[in-house]
Amino acid sequence: MSECPACGAAGAEPFYEQRGIPVQSVALLPTRQEALDFPRGDLALAFCSACGFVFNAAFDASLQDYSRPAEESQAFSPRFQSFSQALAGRLVAEYDVRGKAVLEVGCGRGDFLVEICGLGGNRGVGVDPGWFPGRLDAPPGVEFVRAPFDAEQAERRADLVLCRHTLEHIGPVREFVGLLRRPGGVVVIEVPDVLRVLREAAFWDVYYEHCSYFAAPSLAGLARRCGLDVLANRLEFDGQYLVLEARPGVVVEDAGAGEIGDAVERFAAEAPRAVARWRERLAGRVALWGGSSKAVAFLTTLGVEADVVDINPHRQGSFLPAASVQVLAPTALRERPPDVVVAMNPAYLGEIRSALDELGLRCPLIAI
Repeated sequence: MSECPACGAAGAEPFYEQRGIPVQSVALLPTRQEALDFPRGDLALAFCSACGFVFNAAFDASLQDYSRPAEESQAFSPRFQSFSQALAGRLVAEYDVRGKAVLEVGCGRGDFLVEICGLGGNRGVGVDPGWFPGRLDAPPGVEFVRAPFDAEQAERRADLVLCRHTLEHIGPVREFVGLLRRPGGVVVIEVPDVLRVLREAAFWDVYYEHCSYFAAPSLAGLARRCGLDVLANRLEFDGQYLVLEARPGVVVEDAGAGEIGDAVERFAAEAPRAVARWRERLAGRVALWGGSSKAVAFLTTLGVEADVVDINPHRQGSFLPAASVQVLAPTALRERPPDVVVAMNPAYLGEIRSALDELGLRCPLIAI
C-alpha cells in the first residue's frame, strides 16, 4: 500500500501492473539497437479511494530524462490544430487574455503559447526541460526556457498559467499544482481523462512517464486542496481530455473520489481480456497509424509485430522505444499494403480514411 501524492491518505492499492516497460514513449531513437536497449521501469497503478487519484506507485523519477530528443507534438493533424486553435480562442475571449503575461508550464514545442500570444497580443514565457530550439521561431514578446518548472521558475509573474499535458508526468502533484497558483491569475490545467481509459480498458493509454491519472472529481479536488477556485472542469477533444480552469481561492480539503472506484474495478478485470482480444484480432499484415505513446504501449503490451506510420515528419525514420519498430511515412504503405490499419486515436479516423483513399488503399480501418 502507498501514500497518495494528491491527498496524503494511506492505503492506495495497486490494481494493474506491468514489468519492464519503456520509461519514455516519445523518445526519438535513431537505431533499432538503441530502441531495444532503451531504459525500462515497472508500472503499478494504484487507486486512492479517499480522493480518486490514480498513480504509478512504482514510478522512479530518476529514470526520466526529458533532455533526450523526443517528439510529442500532434500539431501536424488538422483535427488537433482545430481543437487547439478553438481552445486558445475561447481562453482569450472568456478571460480577456489581451496584452497580458502568459506562462506555459511544459510548453513542448511552443505551438500553443505562440497561438494564444498572437491572438491576444500577449507576452509569453514557455518553460520545458524538453524544449529544443530550431523548430519554432519565437515571435517578439515570446521566449522559451529549457528548464524544469521549479520554485525558481514559479517566481515568474503571469496573468494566465497554462499547464497542458504536463501534470500527468509529475509525481508530487500537490506540490506542483501549488506552484501554478498566481494572485489574480487564471490557471488552466489539461490532462487525459482517466475515467475514459478505465471504462474502455484502454491499456494503450497507460505509459510509464504518465505517473499521475485524473478524473474530473479528483482533478477538481486537487485544485481545491491547492487553494484554487474551480471555474470550469470540462471534457474536450472527443471526451479524451479534461480542461480545468481556476482562480486563486481558499484551501478546501475536498475528497472528490466520485465514481472512479467502479471504473478501477472494471479496468482491473477487463484490461487482460482486452489484451487477449486484440491479439486474436490482429491477423495478417497490420499497420498502426500514429507512431507515438499509444503505439508503444499497444505493441509492447501485446507483443505483436506491425508497421507503424505517422504524418509527423519529425517522427519518421526513428525507432519506437522497446518495440524497436521504425516509424515510416504513410506513403510507405503503398509498397507494403496492409491487410488492416489500426488508428491509434479515434479522433483522427476521418483524416486517416481520407489519407488512405489518397494512397489508393482500400483496406479496413479500425480504431482502438
